[in-house]
Amino acid sequence: MKLLRGKKISREILRNLKKEISTRKVKPRLAVVLVGEDKASRLYIKLKKAAAEKVGIGFTLHKFSGEEGEDAIINKIRDLNNQKDIHGIIVQLPLPGKFNAKRIIRSIDPAKDADGFSAKDKFSPKKFPQPVFPSAIMKLLESAGQNLNNKKAVILANSEIFGKIMAKMLEARKAKPQIIAKSDFNRKFESLRNADIIITAVGKPKMIKGSMIKKNAIIIDGGITRCGRRTIGDIHFDSVKETAGWLSPVPGGVGPVTVACLLENVYKLAVKRK
Repeated sequence: MKLLRGKKISREILRNLKKEISTRKVKPRLAVVLVGEDKASRLYIKLKKAAAEKVGIGFTLHKFSGEEGEDAIINKIRDLNNQKDIHGIIVQLPLPGKFNAKRIIRSIDPAKDADGFSAKDKFSPKKFPQPVFPSAIMKLLESAGQNLNNKKAVILANSEIFGKIMAKMLEARKAKPQIIAKSDFNRKFESLRNADIIITAVGKPKMIKGSMIKKNAIIIDGGITRCGRRTIGDIHFDSVKETAGWLSPVPGGVGPVTVACLLENVYKLAVKRK
């Protein structure tokens, strides 16, 4: 089994990004809105800030307690929408349960939507900005170096929108995707046995085992669960390593590439406005 190492892909994206920013002499800036005290969110923001500073992208963090009113957060986002030196805005997810995440995210100006959420309702593989999480998954999949034409792909997802976007990205590369919701997994997991490609973003540790998959399958593990100090994916690594052909590890797989894709969007948004 070959590991699809996201850190290697991320380093290449960030290296090219740093060169582009220096050459074009643009000054992109990302604004991040954090609500609450989620430990994982704070860790991810730290990683995003470090990567941004490394390539020359400005970074500002706007913190809100979980007790803040929803309108206060939206007003801040609207203020950021109007700031000319801010080129990209993201809301760090997950939000505390009392907040309407969809309403808050929709307050971001699509021209500054660094995460690509505004593209989700009417997604097209040619539309910009691209949603960063599915984009990162596709970059990892392509790094396997295999022809995707007519390959059977199974997408395991919590989110219907994510599943549909992933399916459209795969169809654009001539693959044949099938979406399985988390709630249907126990009823439909037999589909995995015929899948050349498995993409999972469920957040259920070690749910997919070697006995469930096809020999030499390409597996992209986008499921992330924090268990104490450890980060665990949806794939049972030890049981699939003798069967899978390629696998993205957790951590070190989709995560670093997602950060790189985010910063790439911020840069492109800045260039677009220049």
